[in-house]
Amino acid sequence: MKKLVVLLVVIAMGFSGSVKADEGMWLLPLLSKLNMDKMTEMGLKLSADDIYSINNSSLKDAVVIFGRGCTGEIISDQGLILTNHHCGYGNIQALSSEEHNYLRDGFWAKSLAEELPAEGLTVTFLKRMEDVTSKVMEGVSDDMKPTDRGSIIAKNIGDIVKEASEGNDYTVRVKDYFEGNQYFLIVSETYSDVRFVGAPPSSIGKFGFDTDNWMWPRHTGDFSMFRVYGDKDGKPAEYSADNVPLKPKHHLPVSLKGVEKEDFAMTIGYPGSTERYLTSWGIKERMDVTNDARIVPRGVKQEIWHKGMMASERVNIQYASKYSRSSNYWKNSIGMNRGLKKLNVIASKQKIEKEFADWVAGSPERQNEYGEVLKSLEKVYTNRAEEKKALSYMSECMLRGTEIIDMGARSFKLLDVLKAENKDAIDKSVEKLKDQLDAMYKDYSKVMDHEVFGTMLKLYYSEIAKEFHPGFFEDVVLKKFNGDFKKYADFVFSKSMFTSKEKFEAFLDNPKAKVLEKDPVYIAAKSTTDTYRVLYLSQRKYNAIESENNRLFLKGLMEMRSDKVFYPDANFTMRLSYGKVGNYQPKDAVIYKHYTTLAGVMEKEQPDNYEFEVPARLKELYEAKDYGQYADKDGSLRVCFTTDNDITGGNSGSPVINANGELFGLAFDGNWEAMSGDIAFETQLQKCINVDIRYVLFIIDKYAGATNLIDEMTLVN
Repeated sequence: MKKLVVLLVVIAMGFSGSVKADEGMWLLPLLSKLNMDKMTEMGLKLSADDIYSINNSSLKDAVVIFGRGCTGEIISDQGLILTNHHCGYGNIQALSSEEHNYLRDGFWAKSLAEELPAEGLTVTFLKRMEDVTSKVMEGVSDDMKPTDRGSIIAKNIGDIVKEASEGNDYTVRVKDYFEGNQYFLIVSETYSDVRFVGAPPSSIGKFGFDTDNWMWPRHTGDFSMFRVYGDKDGKPAEYSADNVPLKPKHHLPVSLKGVEKEDFAMTIGYPGSTERYLTSWGIKERMDVTNDARIVPRGVKQEIWHKGMMASERVNIQYASKYSRSSNYWKNSIGMNRGLKKLNVIASKQKIEKEFADWVAGSPERQNEYGEVLKSLEKVYTNRAEEKKALSYMSECMLRGTEIIDMGARSFKLLDVLKAENKDAIDKSVEKLKDQLDAMYKDYSKVMDHEVFGTMLKLYYSEIAKEFHPGFFEDVVLKKFNGDFKKYADFVFSKSMFTSKEKFEAFLDNPKAKVLEKDPVYIAAKSTTDTYRVLYLSQRKYNAIESENNRLFLKGLMEMRSDKVFYPDANFTMRLSYGKVGNYQPKDAVIYKHYTTLAGVMEKEQPDNYEFEVPARLKELYEAKDYGQYADKDGSLRVCFTTDNDITGGNSGSPVINANGELFGLAFDGNWEAMSGDIAFETQLQKCINVDIRYVLFIIDKYAGATNLIDEMTLVN
């Protein structure tokens, strides 16, 4: 293991000026070794300690995990959080009703008393990170079997977490980087009393909706605001009227200076997942299996949802967040496949693999350690392809695709305890299900799911080999309904207790095992999950081989290119990226300017198309050119701008910070031409799309009149 530790030191110290400033998701504790010289050369005025410090206030203390998959930032000394509109969308939807439609109309709390508790929402602060690779690797040798290696690492990690958890209430975990070649201890603190403060209507916050998603030019005011509360001592606490706004360790000052081309731009956030070191076989699987299983089923399901949403305001509110989540990575997958083909990424990866194979062949020692790596990876991806496709389609078509199957699956535990005739366990299981009823049915349309159910099952039947079909296809749909999935769906939705809250609740008042076992939804759910479990367990052996050989491939690649600086793939831990504001040329004779203005919103307006509606108040302000202190020096109101920062999903809501550590934008999207960026970063095309902070302030102040929020920020001219 000494060789590995030395290698990681080389990686940490081997910065080369030839590395592109705009590529990389960097670990904050390593900035002083890896990045500060380059960032300072590009214009940064801060020190490494200003960005990341354990003992003193720093930028990291103002950046949070927002919910389960986004980033947010603290912008006042009263715990005010800024994030994207699409990040807060699910919470806004949950708080909305036909009487108070905050998605349609927006919402602004003019006092703390008016803020709305966002049930289930959390924000998490990073306390510290520490490289613990040497501790994790104690007792590990290169000639160990993967299972033995894994057992020792798991024990070491358990010991590290236990020690770091003593005497505090923090969340402590150890995360692996570089495919398990490096490990960091991460200590964080999570707050669960988070309240909704404000958001523009969707006609501003989601302007352009699916049509403009992942596209430039953008004119979307993609922001929402929340506030984090703690107890009187500033500690995390469940919601209480006695809780007070959190006094953060640091909050970001907000810049009114504007955005100019070539300005230094830095993002700090929580990018979710990238696979920049994936092999050619892995990329092919991503395109042909994972992405295909998103593109086809979601496209079909979303058509049904969209039709239902356009026909009913109630259904529109119920499914707005679901539709947004589904369509986001549906369109991303389409763009990724397009980009990977256009950029011929598989051929580029094959070239690297050929270089790696030649390098391995040049040394007996390397042949011993890495000689089987590429062959093993090729074999794994080939052997698991059909099962992986079935698993992916089953998830998209049934377990996620139709809601009623998930409802049926929730009752499995109840059947077990009913058969065991354990009264206490039955009472607990029934009570647990009753507690879930409101959440299960609040945002559920029986009519719409009825159509989705039949359509998704038929799609799975036609796309996936018979050997991977769940048993109820043959036993019920084919034998009793002659393969007619529509007739089968009609039967299920006329007979099942799960299709309405009232029916299911009545069953729970007097639950019987035989009744549950005969329910058609229960039968479909049980058959589906049993088949899924078999496929999943079968995939585990392939996944273990893939994981071990990916680790060895990346370890060898870093040895082979020891003069290059490597950054780890995203894994939803705090990262920093840096770059500059600028335009780009997506194709011949086309150059996109680096910013958009409110004039572009008016140009895109389509009064009869909900995606491009413009609120009357916004038009009034535009016609009067009433932009206040938020206008650019040329008199226009900037809306969005582009930088070449390296971001991905999870970075949504990340602060875009200038050279002085001030907030001047809010990251919310990437560009269509570079959707392949999670796998292959394209330095000439990759763009980060951001809301200009002055547009955010303009909407809060001039549009909404929520000056109370402006007053608590630290504005910098």
